Amino acid sequence: MSPAVTNELCPSELECEGDFAMIVFKDAKERQNTGESVESAVKDILEAVKSRGDDAILDYAEKFDGSRPPSIRVEPWTMKEAYSQIDSETRESLEFAADRIRAFAQRQRESLKELRWEISPGVVLGHRLIPIASCGCYVPAGRYPLPSSALMSIIPARVAGVERVAAASPAGRSLGGIHPAVLVAMDLAGADEVYCMGGAQAIGAFAYGTQSVAPVDIVAGPGNQYVTEAKRQVGGASAGSGRRGVGIDMLAGPSEAVIIADESTDPRWIAADALSRCEHDPNSWSVLLLTSVKLAEAVTAEIANELKSLETAELAGRTWENNGKILVVESLDEAVALSDSIAPEHLQVMTADSSGTAARLRNFGSLFIGRFAPVPFGDYVSGPNHILPTSGRARFSNGLNVNTFIKVSTFQEITAEGGKFLSPHCVRLAEMEGLYGHRKSAELRQ
Repeated sequence: MSPAVTNELCPSELECEGDFAMIVFKDAKERQNTGESVESAVKDILEAVKSRGDDAILDYAEKFDGSRPPSIRVEPWTMKEAYSQIDSETRESLEFAADRIRAFAQRQRESLKELRWEISPGVVLGHRLIPIASCGCYVPAGRYPLPSSALMSIIPARVAGVERVAAASPAGRSLGGIHPAVLVAMDLAGADEVYCMGGAQAIGAFAYGTQSVAPVDIVAGPGNQYVTEAKRQVGGASAGSGRRGVGIDMLAGPSEAVIIADESTDPRWIAADALSRCEHDPNSWSVLLLTSVKLAEAVTAEIANELKSLETAELAGRTWENNGKILVVESLDEAVALSDSIAPEHLQVMTADSSGTAARLRNFGSLFIGRFAPVPFGDYVSGPNHILPTSGRARFSNGLNVNTFIKVSTFQEITAEGGKFLSPHCVRLAEMEGLYGHRKSAELRQ
């Protein structure tokens, strides 16, 4: 069921580890229809939101979501009513997940420290941790509601100390509004404002503001290619464009996973974990780095067997057929090097010494260590965030977390003694660079 990639592609000398990563991402890029048509469509949507505000949001809701809500803002009574529209077991699980995500975020926040240090007499340096004032958390909707994404984006912002946390999600076609489970998740997470709007137009509303939506300072959360393209277009927009700048968390693509496993792991578990990525959407992918041909053959057989009974077999099977790759590596050293070259969103390690193997890895969005740590735990209930960098961006960036919503802003507090000490050095360097106003400013402090 899989286009197997053999070790003939990547010899043990690892001469083509970069080539293998390029193959993975080239295939993924070719499968995504993120060309000029998407860029142009998103540009038109954003321009409409800029010029027509709420009317554009409502028109697009009717066009894309099949529902025109009476207003963009979701009223508090609607939020409370949502609790009666979900079963008690669902509420219990949402509360369980929220508690764990919040607890982990709080520990992250506690690990961040402010700094105040007297580097020399009269010269005090440091940094302050300042929460961003406002954020917009986007919660996508698809074939099924995605309340977990509400928890993952809103809770870290709340724990970080963001004063105004707004959230948005599109209406379900058969519901006429946001799914009740998503509304409950938004409420449990602590959203201050909730808006029924989706797609690129929601990102535009957060970035530029409308009659009903005040603009925010940063936009966070996952979404489809239109949402991602909208974030790209609004991210960092300067005052020169007639709009104030807005931050974004990241540009995330389809879900992806690398699994490193040896013969100590049950092939059924590897197969199930590989297919769990493939049921996200047709552009998701899984790459398996396995230590023997025997294991690769067993996993391939188990995948075929699992697809006979999996409820999402049509999508998962097609995605695995198109996007799944198995590479038989000659050693775990080779697996580590290949994985680091790919820098996957999710990286799962199931070896005889999972902790030892994991300690050698450095490029991943989130790391899952051991046979009892499947990626779905991280998607929902273990605690760390599931909004993660994709497309190799884990080489230089990390997933959404409390830090996303906190500025580390430096300061310098200098007395007369400190200024006299610094001035001669500053004068010389300013003069060297031809900045005589700088020199004069420093000279006055001598």
